[in-house]
Amino acid sequence: MIGTALLLLAAQPLPPASPPAALLTAAPSRFAPPTDRPMVYRVTTRRLARDGTMASYALVYDLQWSRAGRGVRLVAILRGIESDAAPDVVRAVTAMLHPLVDQPISYLIASDGSAITLVDPDALWQRVLGRAQDMGAAATRGEAKQLAGLLAALPPAEREKLATADVRALVAAANPAIEEDAPGLSVEQKGVLRTVTKSERATIKAGAGGAEPIGIDTTWTIDTTTGLVMSERRRTWIAAAHPGERKLVEERIRTLAAGE
Repeated sequence: MIGTALLLLAAQPLPPASPPAALLTAAPSRFAPPTDRPMVYRVTTRRLARDGTMASYALVYDLQWSRAGRGVRLVAILRGIESDAAPDVVRAVTAMLHPLVDQPISYLIASDGSAITLVDPDALWQRVLGRAQDMGAAATRGEAKQLAGLLAALPPAEREKLATADVRALVAAANPAIEEDAPGLSVEQKGVLRTVTKSERATIKAGAGGAEPIGIDTTWTIDTTTGLVMSERRRTWIAAAHPGERKLVEERIRTLAAGE
């Protein structure tokens, strides 16, 4: 599932969640996704646009889990993209994602959920890069050419990281942001659901070589019977004009539900 990664490449990057510094014990040790029914995975990104409004992109995936030896196979199909962004931006992003729509992408996941491998990555990236190169050659906007160039320049390790990012966010044991003893992290258990919250502080590049502080608040809801992240909400803030106030610059919401 690389749709979200392509959306982020198309925008001015914000810093990711901090890398893990310890074992992922905030996540449940059990990994048992349902193999008897499909699921729907929705990833919505709202980002501050240049005109000051929040542009929204939503990617919808159909998921099917199955046993594969001692591990699990996940087949994900991108159903489509929804957006309220400017029409020219939507066209550029949709064109990049078009090779992936309705195409099954397979992943192999370790029995404990700790490791995720993309199946046949060369074929996937051949489709994506072919489309990116065509789009870049035909593009009149600098953003489209820049995105095509970024994709073409990615080394294999970074491609693999991008292609598995949404799945790692979905499997609690593989999610690098849910870490033990992280500053600002709290865990609450209610029945089979575990809620993990974390607040972080970081900086981003500002004008004239300066740096601007930001805050990142994330909440995960984990089903401890399956080891899956049923929902995630990650909000990124900057300081507003008035002291003590802050402004939302990005919000990412992931939801997982039973399919039809």
